[in-house]
Amino acid sequence: PRRYSNYPDLLTFWNIISSMGSMISLFSVILLMIIIWESLYCKRITIFNSTIVMVEWMQNFPPIEHSYSEIPSVLNF
Repeated sequence: PRRYSNYPDLLTFWNIISSMGSMISLFSVILLMIIIWESLYCKRITIFNSTIVMVEWMQNFPPIEHSYSEIPSVLNF
């Protein structure tokens, strides 16, 4: 004989909530895949410049702990 799970009718509300959560998760995964595909397919110009010359971008990441005893000054070359 075939076996199946039989839950009491008292749990119908939680079954509906769980099903709605599953649908929201499915929709969000599909939306994520569309966003990733669109970002790879449409080669748009980036907003930020890749040659940033601020002091935060001039050092290796992560910086050494306690690397600054005072705030560094930025000089124009």
